[in-house]
Amino acid sequence: MSASPLHVLVIGYAWPEPTSPAAGGHMMQILESFLAHGWRITFSSPAAIGKHKADLASLGIGEQVIELNGDSFERFVSELAPDVVLFDRFMMEEQFGWRVEKHCPDALRVLETSELQSLREARHVLLRRRLTHGLDPNDFRELFATSGPDLYRQMAPTDLTQRELAAIYRCDLSLMISDVEINLLVNGFGVPPDLLHWCPLMLQVPSTAPRPFAERAHFISIGNLRHAPDWDAVLWMKHNIWPMIRRRLPDAQLHIYGAYAPAKAAALHSVEDGFLMFERADDALEVMGKARVCLAPLRFGAGIKSELTDALQVGTPSVTTPIGTEAMHGALPWPGLVSGTAEGLVEAAASLYSDEARWNQAQRDTRQLLGARYDRRWHSQTLVERIEQTLQDLPAQRLYNFTGAMLRHHQHKNAQYLEQWLEAKNRLTDDAADKCP
Repeated sequence: MSASPLHVLVIGYAWPEPTSPAAGGHMMQILESFLAHGWRITFSSPAAIGKHKADLASLGIGEQVIELNGDSFERFVSELAPDVVLFDRFMMEEQFGWRVEKHCPDALRVLETSELQSLREARHVLLRRRLTHGLDPNDFRELFATSGPDLYRQMAPTDLTQRELAAIYRCDLSLMISDVEINLLVNGFGVPPDLLHWCPLMLQVPSTAPRPFAERAHFISIGNLRHAPDWDAVLWMKHNIWPMIRRRLPDAQLHIYGAYAPAKAAALHSVEDGFLMFERADDALEVMGKARVCLAPLRFGAGIKSELTDALQVGTPSVTTPIGTEAMHGALPWPGLVSGTAEGLVEAAASLYSDEARWNQAQRDTRQLLGARYDRRWHSQTLVERIEQTLQDLPAQRLYNFTGAMLRHHQHKNAQYLEQWLEAKNRLTDDAADKCP
């Protein structure tokens, strides 16, 4: 254990928004874990500050707006001298990692991956390929069953995968929200397990009983509509799935809450069809807790799905695909129904919505799953312990992570060459200006 509280610098891709989907909520859970252990935190980001930003200052967290380019960040990080630097997604490590290496070489480098973006993109490519080849637009069982080796072959040649894996190797520890992704990295790409830590969403079992079947109505879907998998699911529901459900349940409605909804989303709204589009839910758990079934027909994606963990917390059974349940429930029963076809999802939705006994069992399963897999106290404690242990063993770990050392070396050297080139270019420009009459 550390003799004094650690000082953690977070370099955020965005300022955390607790009411936004998984990434913002997960970052807040990580910060709260550090605060509970008495650590000092400074949160920095080059992103614009949005109106839904968390009030970090009220939690005792320092805030600093940083620039993507220029010397100000280097002065800032050098003066701050943090013990731990947490990069929020690999793009932040790419941009700022070499500067941290230059000024704070002994700081522990932690990467919050949020999800494997390269896995999500590979699945998106496979989906588009299937759709453009004119295959059945409602049967995706073969797509969902894509094997690990096939995913590796799709991912390995891509620039995105190579960038993401390079950042994982350059860091001392990467936080993985999905144990399925850990398995892919270790057994597919050969990443040493010592570089990875399973850290899913950290949740609590509610102290009050969820609303019963009779007090709920309608279907619900919640997402970030700038997030490609969520938008794709909305379109699939609109054009394929919901019309079939509506024929089975003519009085049912589908309420879709979308953060960052594009203007084109408004055109999908139809009171006559019971397909209702809403803006961001101020309280996602409140609206989720009033719905009878969560509908999440995801055709591609990665990580774990925030709307499904929202459903777990308020006892709302769900209907989704194998992509939706991936890394969510382990060996425990899924609290709802799962299908890989549009027709199967429609049958599951109609059955779960109408069958009170089946619905009640699914609701009981939400509580079991929440306590067994997402326990906040356990994951918070193991995260802190893993960081402290890795910091203690840092010299040995870096010695044996030769690939990471090599990648950091070249990243740093390339940055030096770029700086030297820019300095030389500026000198030439200044000399030319001096010679002008």
